Amino acid sequence: MNTRSISKLLSSVAAMPPAQLLRHLLVLVLVLSAAPALRAQEDDTTLRVFIFAGQSNMVGSDSHVQDIARFPPFIGLEKPQSGVKFSYCIGREDKRKSDGWVELQPVEGVVGPELSFARELNRNIKAPIAIIKCAAGGTHLDGDWNPDHPRGFELYPLTLKWVREALADLDRKRIPYRIEGFMWHQGENDMFENGAMAKYGANLQNFVASWRRDLGLPNLRFYVGELCTKTIWGMDLRPSMYAISVGQRQVTEADPLADYVPTSHVGVEIGGEVGLHYHYGTLGQLEHGVNYATAYLRSIGKEQKVVRELKTWPYAPGSKVNLFVLAGHRNMEGERAFVQDLEPLRRSALGRDNSRIAFKYSLGGGYKISAGWEPLGPAGFYDTFGPELSFGARLESKLKGKIAIAKWTHSGTQIIDWTPAGSEAPARNVNPHFTAFVRDSMKELSDRGHQVELAGIFYHLGENDMSFGPYRKQSVKWLESIVTQSRKDLGMPTLKWYVSQQRPTDDESVNAIDVTGELEQLAAGDPNLIHIKTFDLAGQEQKLVITTAGIAILGEMLADSYLKLR
Repeated sequence: MNTRSISKLLSSVAAMPPAQLLRHLLVLVLVLSAAPALRAQEDDTTLRVFIFAGQSNMVGSDSHVQDIARFPPFIGLEKPQSGVKFSYCIGREDKRKSDGWVELQPVEGVVGPELSFARELNRNIKAPIAIIKCAAGGTHLDGDWNPDHPRGFELYPLTLKWVREALADLDRKRIPYRIEGFMWHQGENDMFENGAMAKYGANLQNFVASWRRDLGLPNLRFYVGELCTKTIWGMDLRPSMYAISVGQRQVTEADPLADYVPTSHVGVEIGGEVGLHYHYGTLGQLEHGVNYATAYLRSIGKEQKVVRELKTWPYAPGSKVNLFVLAGHRNMEGERAFVQDLEPLRRSALGRDNSRIAFKYSLGGGYKISAGWEPLGPAGFYDTFGPELSFGARLESKLKGKIAIAKWTHSGTQIIDWTPAGSEAPARNVNPHFTAFVRDSMKELSDRGHQVELAGIFYHLGENDMSFGPYRKQSVKWLESIVTQSRKDLGMPTLKWYVSQQRPTDDESVNAIDVTGELEQLAAGDPNLIHIKTFDLAGQEQKLVITTAGIAILGEMLADSYLKLR
């Protein structure tokens, strides 16, 4: 709104009744307060500076630049990004530092989230970008990052000094800039100390306020990354992880300029022995950066959403529709199955939308939700997909009736999160959300006039649970409670559950727990629970995760198990 428009508005309100005048004045205040931010986003010439800080999962620990080639959506990020300025100070004792501003690139073979963050922004905004990164593994907000009483590696004053010097260099070069956001990922180490863990929220609030004060930016926006619950710490330190998340959410929910950025659905490095790990690794770091970019773009109204519209409803009025529900964790979500890999496998047809099958989904525990019913097709976060594509294709080729598919996954959960009782981390209790999703899916089809038959729930047994002894020991009992509760809640005592199981983790620390035998016994006593052994899936290069070829086969095996029982 320009000066002439504002003057016109002011003159027009002079004769208004008091109530109407008040409403117009409120509108005027909102317009005036929003104007600077709106003008800033239209400025494509000023350098936009972002600060990245935190501990090991901000550093990029256990990532390897040569592995980028394994993940098709991110190929090319191993090379410098010539249009992006980068200033960094990374590490604790042995710090790796840039000499002034350099081109954005991996540092000594390590992949950080800034790489994919910058590329995603460059695809969506025209303004130039700069990143200042200071991060060190194993550091505390209560100590190293404490603005008032820094201890240990004293990262708060070090980072503040580094940021100021980098900005001063821009000033000397007369490069106009503005600081757009502060990306923060930290908290794992504070949960090892009860005192630090309990006051994480207060410490984070002080941390945010201190940066705004010290940089003279009262409206500096913060993006706080969730601690990934898919790591081993999300299992053996579940209550502590939850306590940190409570502190983070207290800050982001109370501060309109702070966003909570979910990350539990991203990939996690596969470790030795049982396979569980503490760090995102290469894939997770790249996806981690996309999450920050998405959060930033959303905050400025620039988020790009892919529209997958089901233009024509595929079912005749009053017809019967068989609803198939897919559910589970990282492999049902499709963590490492990429659409770009379908063509080399001669399965490119799976990557095309199929408007003959209505598809509804909630992925990552609600991180991505379909816009109603969409055509069946790839719908993952990062060009990923799950077994639903081959599952739907196989069923359609064999069945005469109409089918619809609904999928609910959260790869950052374990089986305990799906149980009616839940755990010490109540925010991770997905049971009521999953049940509501199934019920709503059926109702939406019924409301369209269809006769709906819930053909079954197809659940892929928790992968992480098979590697962690205490969870593997309880997994079948937990599964039984989930199945029982779903039948009760949905009013379907004979509801069929098709439970697929990949080969359990083979390690002496967990091999004594015969989870396969226990599941066989459960299925033998329940005629409506079908146990599907998927022990020889192609493309399982590492423990826990299945890649593109295996995910495609998994979908076909799930479909075949249903077809055999018809």
